[in-house]
Amino acid sequence: MFRILVVEDDLHTRQLFKAVLEREKYTVLTAENGSEALDIMDREHVDLAVVDVMMPKMDGYALTEALRESESTLPVLMVSAKHHPEDKRKGFLAGTDDYITKPVDHEEMLLRIKALLRRARIADERRIVMGDVVLDYDAYSVSRGEESMTLPQKEFLLLYKLLSFPGKIFTRIQLMDEIWGAESDTGWETVTVHIGRLRRRFESWPEFEIVSVRGLGYKAVKK
Repeated sequence: MFRILVVEDDLHTRQLFKAVLEREKYTVLTAENGSEALDIMDREHVDLAVVDVMMPKMDGYALTEALRESESTLPVLMVSAKHHPEDKRKGFLAGTDDYITKPVDHEEMLLRIKALLRRARIADERRIVMGDVVLDYDAYSVSRGEESMTLPQKEFLLLYKLLSFPGKIFTRIQLMDEIWGAESDTGWETVTVHIGRLRRRFESWPEFEIVSVRGLGYKAVKK
């Protein structure tokens, strides 16, 4: 079972988060501040950290920065009473993976945690599995049962990105910047061309579909 570290200086909130997570069968560790959290992570395996921003000794920003400076890829869900865009921006610049504001909706927190753990598992395994369909990042291959094909690099990366976040809408510019690079001289129209190729390749596969969202971009839908 996944092990989650709750880093929160308020005792009531810390205990409440622990109870909510344990009801979902997570193993929960707790710390009162960032410094204590780092000590725990030195001794214990942790799959994800729920980190409050405002804490004594070492706050959530400093803890997240310390993790990223040590090249840790531990998923971090930052929790804050601060609602301003600049506060969220500061959190993401520090290296958090997601950000939720207080008062925390516990159902939303659980959904965000599940999404972060799923993405982390995909990143660690470098594979996406959907029924009989397997995307292997290291081989740029897509297989289904006995059928297997190796895709051109850009096509594979585009499909892998969309299927890593099913239901999430990506603009052409977002996909262009991530797959081809922000400095690329290639126009965003090439994304449309590659999407068309992917649709033709997989039009008979019932497990997923790439959907156009008018005026916005594209998303993958798992069926």
